[in-house]
Amino acid sequence: QVQLVESGGGLVQAGGSLRLSCAASGSIFSINGMGWYRQTPGKQRELVATLTSGGAPNYADFVKGRFTISRDNAKNAVYLQMNSLKPEDTAVYYCNAHMMSTASGSFNLYWGQGTQVTVSS
Repeated sequence: QVQLVESGGGLVQAGGSLRLSCAASGSIFSINGMGWYRQTPGKQRELVATLTSGGAPNYADFVKGRFTISRDNAKNAVYLQMNSLKPEDTAVYYCNAHMMSTASGSFNLYWGQGTQVTVSS
């Protein structure tokens, strides 16, 4: 069994910063791409940033220049540094990863449980 666990969410004032962390654990054989998504009530989950196993990032236009995604392959972890936060960044942030467990012969998409980020004006 493999799982993703996020941490680092919280309440911050507009203009502030937060760093989200997401760690994969369990019987992991391999991890490909990892990423961050967010969701607000009544809206679909949307892409924030992704990072390939080779280190190529992809950002949503609304976070370019403010957020930075990174990963530590040795720790099976992905991070999201969020700077210059705006009230409209308020959402539940989810990490995901394409992982192959030791019991599986294929990659599957896994999601974390989500962490709340609230930006006050």
